[in-house]
Amino acid sequence: MRESAPRVLGTGLVALDIVVSSDSDSPVQAWAGGTCGNVLSILAWLGWDAYPIARMNDDAASSRVRADLQRWGVHLDLASCAPATSTPIIVQEIRQPRNGGSTHKFSWSCLRCGGWLPSFKPVTRAVVEHAAPYIPGTSVFFFDRVSRAALDMAAQAVSSGAVVMFEPSGRGEVKLYEEALSLAHIVKYADQRMAPETQEGSSKNLLLEIQTLGGAGLRYRLPQHKRNPRWRAMKAVGIKTVVDSCGSGDWTSAGLLSKLAAGGLGPLQGASAATVSSALKYGQELAARNCAFEGARGAMYMANPSPSEELYSPDDPGPETAVRTQDDRFSAALVGCPKCEAA
Repeated sequence: MRESAPRVLGTGLVALDIVVSSDSDSPVQAWAGGTCGNVLSILAWLGWDAYPIARMNDDAASSRVRADLQRWGVHLDLASCAPATSTPIIVQEIRQPRNGGSTHKFSWSCLRCGGWLPSFKPVTRAVVEHAAPYIPGTSVFFFDRVSRAALDMAAQAVSSGAVVMFEPSGRGEVKLYEEALSLAHIVKYADQRMAPETQEGSSKNLLLEIQTLGGAGLRYRLPQHKRNPRWRAMKAVGIKTVVDSCGSGDWTSAGLLSKLAAGGLGPLQGASAATVSSALKYGQELAARNCAFEGARGAMYMANPSPSEELYSPDDPGPETAVRTQDDRFSAALVGCPKCEAA
């Protein structure tokens, strides 16, 4: 473990993404994904020590996810917590409408037999003691699914001075969800899924609330800001050609954390509105760049990926980065659903 690198722990959706291109001649491909998996992989790419807390077993999907995470330097110490279970598999189909643009559809059904693919299962309370030694000195604890174990670890992270970021995909059990909101320093969610989540003064911990608005950008508020705790709008970063917008929110989250939370809670508590806006803009720029490629983290697999502070223009990907390296091609046919594997 490098002492100079900030550390992030995360639990929630760590999955295998099966990506079906809009180009029928392109092979179906598979990479590590899920909100938690993507955010931690991007942070590792940006130089962080990243530790996903998951329940991966030894099935084909888990093996592929582990290999992909390791490629980016993600630490797997806590990735196979007991009781181990099948890694979730998500099918993403990219579509190019006749009127231009790009859309994508998610499915939990096998491409071959149509059967249900493995779904998400949260870590259990047995993992809390196992993860406890990693929490002191951690800069960020990230979670996107609510469970008793996730909340217990989040509470420990709060006590240790880490930034806790909660990115819900849904509400789930009401009491646990409300507890998650009360613990988090940063809450981020999409407008398509949820309405504004907090009320003024409802949480003493909440320092930043973000609502993403798709192509319209995002808005954020600093509820503890004495002069102006109200919502502030930010436009999206433009890009000429959108190949696939999947993963944009994950890039925004990772970019934000990389700028605001490397030093733990202290820097976030003292951050000005201008500092927060700059960090969000950096995340948006990373997200815009990724939209030029297929897959939630497609930009990371290009011939010359660079997490440099000197971002290349999202309007001009450049020919040298628009080619995927051959060793990253992976046939999704090697990863089957349990029904196919049993046949």
